[in-house]
Amino acid sequence: MANKIVNQIKKIFQSQLAIPIVALLVLVIFNLIRDPGFFSIMIKKNNLGNTVLAGNLISILNGASELVILSIGMTLITSATKGQDISIGASAAIAGSVFVKILRLGNINAATILFALIFACIVAILFCLLNGVLIAKFNIQPMIASLILYTAGRPIAYWINGGATPNVESPLLTYIGGFIPHIAVPTPILVVVIFVILINLLLKKTTLGLYIQSVGINERAAKLNGINPIMMKMIVFVILGICVTMAGSMNVCRIGLINHETILLDIEMDAILAVAIGGNSLAGGKFKLSGSILGAYIIQALTITLYAMKVSSTAVKAYKAIVIIIIVVAGSPVVKEWIKGLKNKLLEKSANTANAVVEAK
Repeated sequence: MANKIVNQIKKIFQSQLAIPIVALLVLVIFNLIRDPGFFSIMIKKNNLGNTVLAGNLISILNGASELVILSIGMTLITSATKGQDISIGASAAIAGSVFVKILRLGNINAATILFALIFACIVAILFCLLNGVLIAKFNIQPMIASLILYTAGRPIAYWINGGATPNVESPLLTYIGGFIPHIAVPTPILVVVIFVILINLLLKKTTLGLYIQSVGINERAAKLNGINPIMMKMIVFVILGICVTMAGSMNVCRIGLINHETILLDIEMDAILAVAIGGNSLAGGKFKLSGSILGAYIIQALTITLYAMKVSSTAVKAYKAIVIIIIVVAGSPVVKEWIKGLKNKLLEKSANTANAVVEAK
């Protein structure tokens, strides 16, 4: 049994999850040394008098919710198109603006929220498919194609609500962005868990995940095997549309308003980094969603750590950049090859030493 556990641990650390797991362990150990109670979970009453869970660990899991969802979409885009969509923050702003626009047309109830979510999802999918057409049909580089929506997306979101930053108030929205009564875990965490389960079922129980990776690895070979590369790329942009809608709507529910300038600002950079930190190749092909999800939580854990160390908000990005560069470089093929070569040299040296001892005897 012990050998089996050891072998499993070795297998994990030899996989692409090695870098994110090590990075997460380093963050955990650092915080426990700095503050032994950093990850403690507290039970307290919120403003509505409900018993809820609180603490840095809950803040990390809760605060990373939008990033986790967008990182999943970014992973699929990267895998299929061999590039990144840098307009997901702008697309989320559009989806959030449409969501608010519909909610403000009448009384906010469960049916209105569901309709607003569906309508926002349709609009977001259409905008994402615009990128998809440019990339899949016209073979424009993903980053260049998405630069159009990156530039125009937030002004479009601004226009949707007539140049205003309207607020929306409803207990139901508070429940979605905060806590459901008698449930101590923040709702965004529950939403992420459900979404991750559904997306995994979609990718694992169908051939979609395999087809997406096949297109990313070798588009021509995939086409010869009966896979339609254009269709696969359009599908991942549909999934991305769902992701940006969930992220944008969730953020609106958290703060109770839509601000096209600040909603999920720079989230695309964090999503790309989450994919990279998770050990996924930014050149497309094979992917591991668990790596990107871990990468998203690492980024959020790093942010919370820096704030806990009293680092100013203006300096947080600089510190994050330094740490993330170290993580990404450590997981680069060059460093991996160097470590592999060093390991082989050490093993060879050990074998030579052992042979010398045997011959001496």
